[in-house]
Amino acid sequence: MAKGKYRFNADSLIYEKIEYSPKRILTIGFVYIISFFVLGFSFMLLWLNFFPSAQEKQLMQENAELRMQYKVLNTKLGTVQSVLEDIAHRDNNIYRVIFEADPIPNEVRTAGFGGVNRYADLESKPNMEIVVETANRLDKLYKMLYVQTLSFDSVINLARNKEDMLRSIPAIQPLADRDLTGFASGFGYRIHPIYKTYKMHTGIDLTAPLGTKIYATGDGTVSLARFERGYGKCVFIDHGYNFETVYAHMSMILVKPGQKVKRGEVIGLVGNTGVSTGPHLHYEVRKGKKTVNPINYFMNDLSPEEYDEMLRVSIRPSQTLD
Repeated sequence: MAKGKYRFNADSLIYEKIEYSPKRILTIGFVYIISFFVLGFSFMLLWLNFFPSAQEKQLMQENAELRMQYKVLNTKLGTVQSVLEDIAHRDNNIYRVIFEADPIPNEVRTAGFGGVNRYADLESKPNMEIVVETANRLDKLYKMLYVQTLSFDSVINLARNKEDMLRSIPAIQPLADRDLTGFASGFGYRIHPIYKTYKMHTGIDLTAPLGTKIYATGDGTVSLARFERGYGKCVFIDHGYNFETVYAHMSMILVKPGQKVKRGEVIGLVGNTGVSTGPHLHYEVRKGKKTVNPINYFMNDLSPEEYDEMLRVSIRPSQTLD
């Protein structure tokens, strides 16, 4: 076998051996080495891309399992959120209604956490979208649970005070049936007897002889007892639980501001003071500072037939006595 390389010389018609200088040899060797590394690196990349190592296979499997677990977790979080929303709906529309408490607005129940971004550290890392989403949902559920817990605490307190609440809510007539001579006018817009204008009548007018006893319709505290323009001699009772009652046109006031009164206690006498055209009691019920029809709170003194008749009269157009 020939050693070295030869080249044909056309002039001398002989083969001449090719001699390489050391520099040439080094250059060729360097090119071979670089080519080897390039090919080897390319082959390694292809191999790693299409044929992952055992460790990579294990990591890929663990990653797939984690993604599956997060999907299951998110499904369970969705179920928990649905249950919480149902509890919130019952809380607003059943429990809080029973105890006459204001419902909690949805924006309060589902409000997020203000301030700095709680997930900045997670968002700065790759492939953390699922983790951030799950953490965000957990935070919202935590807030919903916290608000619901506070709501149930208040409902429990209302339930414990239910007996006191039932004693305090206006629930009887301010005049006894035996003393009542008529039901002059009901709640709503009427022609004013003096001004002759179409005006809102914020209570009911119960006629009775001068000096007839007037009773507190629920437990409470006298917040006002004096002569007021239009009302004449009148008494305001704060019953708590957003209820207040007004008794107007008295001939005599028998209680003082700050005095505690019980349902059925005499607080004054029927009169004709203030803007009035005859002896009667003007009676109002206010719930949350808004006047409501007192007829709806005559639950202890009237039979169903009497209640229906009084309700019919209360909505019939008539002229008021004040």
